[in-house]
Amino acid sequence: MTGTHEVRNQPPPLVGHDVAQDAALLAAVSREGAGWAVGDLHRLGLLGGGEQAQRWAQDANRDVPRLRTHDRYGHRVDEVEFGPAWHALMDTAVSAGLAGAPWREPRAGAHVARAAGLFVWSQVEAGHTCPVSMTYAVVPALRHAPDLAAQFEPKLAARAYDPGLRPPPAKRGLLAGMGMTEKQGGSDVRANTTTATPSRDGDYRLRGHKWFTSAPMCDLFLVLAQAPGGLSCFLVPRILPDGARNPFRIQRLKDKLGNRSNASGEPEFDDTYAWLVGTEGEGVRTIIEMVAMTRLDCVIGSAAGMRAALTQAIHHARHRHAFGGPLAGKAAMRQVLADLALESEAATALAVRLAGAVDRDERALARLAIAVGKFWVCKRQPAVVGEALECLGGNGYVEESGMPRLYRDAPLNSIWEGSGNVQALDVLRTLRREPDSRDAFLAEAGAAAGADRHLDDAITALKGELTGEIGEGQARRAAERMALVLQASLLVRHAPAPVSDAFCASRLGGDWGHAFGTLGARADTAAIVDRAAPA
Repeated sequence: MTGTHEVRNQPPPLVGHDVAQDAALLAAVSREGAGWAVGDLHRLGLLGGGEQAQRWAQDANRDVPRLRTHDRYGHRVDEVEFGPAWHALMDTAVSAGLAGAPWREPRAGAHVARAAGLFVWSQVEAGHTCPVSMTYAVVPALRHAPDLAAQFEPKLAARAYDPGLRPPPAKRGLLAGMGMTEKQGGSDVRANTTTATPSRDGDYRLRGHKWFTSAPMCDLFLVLAQAPGGLSCFLVPRILPDGARNPFRIQRLKDKLGNRSNASGEPEFDDTYAWLVGTEGEGVRTIIEMVAMTRLDCVIGSAAGMRAALTQAIHHARHRHAFGGPLAGKAAMRQVLADLALESEAATALAVRLAGAVDRDERALARLAIAVGKFWVCKRQPAVVGEALECLGGNGYVEESGMPRLYRDAPLNSIWEGSGNVQALDVLRTLRREPDSRDAFLAEAGAAAGADRHLDDAITALKGELTGEIGEGQARRAAERMALVLQASLLVRHAPAPVSDAFCASRLGGDWGHAFGTLGARADTAAIVDRAAPA
């Protein structure tokens, strides 16, 4: 009897490759001062491209977190339980220094190296990078309370993953989270109703409820609450100094579209012990130090998600044959892949440049450019991932390909830490209040002046726009234009001509349609795709 099942014309598994072997990433890392970290980056990339790490990613999203509110005797414990794959991903990330090493091991390029590592490891699985990001980001805000920083920072910045709720002195490493959002306010945190009452011992007791608190299994949380002096920032430990459990009652875990490996919960505070961080009434100003860093990580995470989807699309198209040859050799498919590659490289270049601004304490530029990058790069991720999924056809629509997980995760970075409107309005506020930030942004964009006529025209128009009055209704348009000009400037200065020419002609010069794959006839699509292809 003749067999009817024969597997032909299917791409081989994309395993055994180095995720860090990415020309755009490696070039950006070197020019931003972290060339010394390339060896570690490749080691992490080889692990990320291996079969074991890919299995961890699949298992962590199948074996989702479980909430255990009580022990067998009825005691309240409020623990979130994770499977082995989650812990393996977390252990790798923390050991690689992605959760805080730059604060403990300062050197030129440390934040760039950490950003590059996060970019590489996020491509394996994005959900677990939430607590990794918050732990990294909490340190600058915590330094508003020097005594607390001295007590907790060394273990927040340690390369030791030590899960489980125990007193911090007994642990090798700590994780931190954040609690701002309440159901009646969302991004309008000044509408928060959680209260903070001073106690006789000089600390505070919180009472209230948070609507979204991701990674509720962390050891410490920065929380906003209304103190007598106004909205203030507090540090809430899960375990009290005497070893007792601080009231942190997790009402439920969210059933989310994506990010399913990571727990997001609704904690209730009832006489919950907390330490003041900063000054009463200055809570937003204090916690924004943390938010700025997590917004940077949203840009990095979205750039990583684009790169992961692009890699899958190119790999599939190079091995899949149709109509007499490889898909990647067909002009229509090559147009799509090249267009996606432009978007990916522009996002990568911007993300690493922003990390460089943090590393060199370029505050004026970072204050504006991170909000611009957060708005635009995070907005582009769902479109890029959706188009890349389509490149795989029906194969991309099934869970085994990994593409549906990338697609479900794609919108989240645009929502986290302030959605698109919040970012665009923040851009407007910064332009109005901080002219030094506007000047720093225009100087960075103008560093490529004279190299491309489309870019020169766009910079001239942007200067006029930014020195005028921009209405709230035009905030998104202004942020989008700023992002495209900054990305184009980076590519003109640092990317090969086929990449920069095609980006400027399409994104700034109008030689583009309304869908991916509509670059002008002059675009060197073969060169663009070859540069972006996985090694």
